[in-house]
Amino acid sequence: MTATSDKAVAEEQTIIDMEAPPLNGKSKISQLFWHGGSVYDAWFSCASNQVAQVLLTLPYSFSQLGMASGITLQIFYGVMGSWTAYLISALYVEYRTRKEKEKVDFRNHVIQWFEVLDGLLGKHWRNIGLAFNCTFLLFGSVIQLIACASNIYYINDHLDKRTWTYIFGACCATTVFIPSFHNYRIWSFLGLLMTTYTAWYLTIASLLHGQVEGVKHSGPAKLVLYFTGATNILYTFGGHAVTVEIMHAMWKPQKFKAIYLFATLYVLTLTLPSASAVYWAFGDLLLNHSNAFSLLPKSPFRDIAVILMLIHQFITFGFACTPLYFVWEKMIGMHKCRSLCKRAAVRLPVVVPIWFLAIIFPFFGPINSTVGSLLVSFTVYIIPAMAYNFTFRSPSARENAVEKPPKFVGKWVGAYVINAFVVVWVLVVGFGFGGWASMTNFVHQIDTFGLFTKCYQCSPPHGAANATAPMPQPLGNLTHAPPPFHHR
Repeated sequence: MTATSDKAVAEEQTIIDMEAPPLNGKSKISQLFWHGGSVYDAWFSCASNQVAQVLLTLPYSFSQLGMASGITLQIFYGVMGSWTAYLISALYVEYRTRKEKEKVDFRNHVIQWFEVLDGLLGKHWRNIGLAFNCTFLLFGSVIQLIACASNIYYINDHLDKRTWTYIFGACCATTVFIPSFHNYRIWSFLGLLMTTYTAWYLTIASLLHGQVEGVKHSGPAKLVLYFTGATNILYTFGGHAVTVEIMHAMWKPQKFKAIYLFATLYVLTLTLPSASAVYWAFGDLLLNHSNAFSLLPKSPFRDIAVILMLIHQFITFGFACTPLYFVWEKMIGMHKCRSLCKRAAVRLPVVVPIWFLAIIFPFFGPINSTVGSLLVSFTVYIIPAMAYNFTFRSPSARENAVEKPPKFVGKWVGAYVINAFVVVWVLVVGFGFGGWASMTNFVHQIDTFGLFTKCYQCSPPHGAANATAPMPQPLGNLTHAPPPFHHR
């Protein structure tokens, strides 16, 4: 970070501090729980946002990939995701520094990714970035709603999953009252505690349960399943579509550059043990059970995990939806409105299509892979890597760059080579093969269950086993999975 940028950020914070009223006891409590902007807040936000409902679908991906590939791809995409998050942070700092030199005031404006692209590369990049980013966040919010309905069903199956989607759609709509990422301080902290409990519950419960009789670990069996599982992992470590908004909420955003890497390292301590343990215990049964909760016996510990994940999915819904709220506010000219109630009211229309899409496509698990291959691949991997290379393509841009590539990656040459590899790999493997596999699987879900299905992958009600068709084998018997196994 240059001295000029440091000075600009310091001046902005000084102005904010000077304008802030003296803190009384109530204000101090509000500051503690509500107003975040430190490095630790950013770390909690990144880690909490990165691992949510995917924690429950990773064992399903392991059954498609096999143990070795599952572990390898988690580490590989974790590193790749951390690199592209670093690129996004470097581009944000570059954009903000240039604008601050022009005396642009950001105190009542939240910088977003498409604005960074616009300022550095022009309107065509802005339009592409806006389209991919908004579509990804839209479906990211959809996935959280689907996950809520899928999870609560394992506590209370008196209502079908579609009805639960209606209920949780209304609950998640309350996120319109959270102004910005500054205000997720306590939620991010609690969210990470919740996923930590759930991850270790999955691990310990699976190990104590032991392997089911006749367990098989046949993955990878078919290419279509292999690449479907791989794109779910691509999706898992592609949660940095809100990186710019998290950085903008920091008091000193130039300190962000390594935060996502440390968040990823912590997330791996949750995802690797839990996915490995559940797959070890249940093997190919997971091919028909995309939610890991469905295979573990009902217990108070499982119920606690379900409830905690429900709360966390509400938080993650807010993470994914808040940038969409900002975009909508800017479109209708309400972004700088200081009335929280007015802003909340105008945000509500954003929730309606999310609610509707969650009811149409309730395919918990397969929808993750589809979003990963078609949207995440471009939003947080290909576009940032290409944008970085184009932004600093001239010698003068590289010489005057605020944040230069670190020496251990080979400076500019190394950064360009890594970015080229990211673009080619994700375009071919993530979007190409992954898109083919995930769309094949997604279409299979539609053919099998239909749109607007009331209860996706639900087991038959008590006493009605003969009245309901058995769970179909994945992709027309492309694998040799044993019959579905349920604890009731």
